[in-house]
Amino acid sequence: MELRDVEELMELLYACRGTRDVPEPGRPPVDLHDHALRTAALLRRAHPADKELQVAGLVQPVGRLLWPGDPAGRAGQTADAVRALLGERVSRLLRDRPGRGAPAGDDLLALRQATEEGRTAGFDAGVLEDWRTVLELLAARNSRLGAVE
Repeated sequence: MELRDVEELMELLYACRGTRDVPEPGRPPVDLHDHALRTAALLRRAHPADKELQVAGLVQPVGRLLWPGDPAGRAGQTADAVRALLGERVSRLLRDRPGRGAPAGDDLLALRQATEEGRTAGFDAGVLEDWRTVLELLAARNSRLGAVE
């Protein structure tokens, strides 16, 4: 599956609302929608200029909806689904998450830290609609780059 536009991605992200993940032992379950918003907000605070990193944190839970029965392949499938829309870097960040055999560079460590902190952080991270413009800008930029290649 490949996501074709921001509206389709937004619908999936909205569909995460009320969906709880099945955590590893010792970790509390979280609402995927809230966790995505908190993760993206934490990345925005720590890396305000890095929109691709922020969006990678935001879209991580989409794979849990699209491929609920395939936890092992979910990261790669999610990366493939967003590549055409959000670009190679966002795709790579989703695919190469630390703990999956990839060396942990600064970006991957920041993503992992925000993902973990987002599970327990107790703050209002805003609403999904706040991210629409960022998603549209990344999609437009990626579309232009794809047209040039």
